[in-house]
Amino acid sequence: MKNAPSRRFLWALLYSTLLAATGAQAQDSPNGVPQTDLPRVPLMAGMYRIDAQVATKPDERQTGLMYRREMPQHEGMLFIFEQPATQCFWMKNTLLPLTAAFVADDGTIVNLADMQPLKTDSHCSTKPVRYVLEMNQGWFDHKKFKAGFKLTGAPFQSR
Repeated sequence: MKNAPSRRFLWALLYSTLLAATGAQAQDSPNGVPQTDLPRVPLMAGMYRIDAQVATKPDERQTGLMYRREMPQHEGMLFIFEQPATQCFWMKNTLLPLTAAFVADDGTIVNLADMQPLKTDSHCSTKPVRYVLEMNQGWFDHKKFKAGFKLTGAPFQSR
């Protein structure tokens, strides 16, 4: 009988560990609601039109393209920040492989970063920027767009 309390303790410990692990997994699982109702702006990359959702508020930028299961090839999301700064992005709860284009005020791509779904490593701009355009991974590569290429559109003309 001396082992009974320690067995109960071990079972309770095992149960609470499993419960905590299940709760943490459920909290991090990508089953939230994607944000699809943001304003849109047309951008041009050479002869290619991009239909970009615009995320300007902190909560919109924080959610970004999380929980999306698909995105048409000509669509993306443009993140606009108040001031130029080193912008860093991760892919928590993001199901699509994306490429982030870190963009200067005049529309010039500063650098590109390929990002893998559900990873939490940081991908940062190499210079301070106010704009980040996320597109399906491979979009920039297929069009042969690299750092130095210039995007056009209303956001880049107002500065």
